[in-house]
Amino acid sequence: MAKPWRSLLHEIIFEAETPAGKAFDVVLIWSIILSVTTVVLESVNSVRLTYGTTLHAIEWFFTILFTIEYILRLLSVKRALGYATSFFGVVDLLAVLPTYVSLFVSGGQYLLTIRILRLLRIFRVFKLTTY
Repeated sequence: MAKPWRSLLHEIIFEAETPAGKAFDVVLIWSIILSVTTVVLESVNSVRLTYGTTLHAIEWFFTILFTIEYILRLLSVKRALGYATSFFGVVDLLAVLPTYVSLFVSGGQYLLTIRILRLLRIFRVFKLTTY
């Protein structure tokens, strides 16, 4: 009998021992690294002046990707509020929120440096939280 979709989703997202879980982690790690690289490049004035539009589009791509991942994490756990208020749930939310806030708040671009929190998410992937 097939697993319920929530159970399967939880296994892929939270269990790194399965082939699908390993693939998910690899995609997540590369996404985080590329996202942080984008943030760093965007902070260099000459790069931003030349590639600003492209970097902005890349940033939105990663923001949407991480938003989808966050929603899938909430859907895959039994207690969504418990996950949302956990350390990594808050980090996940703070990693995407500044991009959305910058749409509505003048000067919100200064919050974009919080996006570097995406780097903290690698600790979860590598199961380094105990250290």
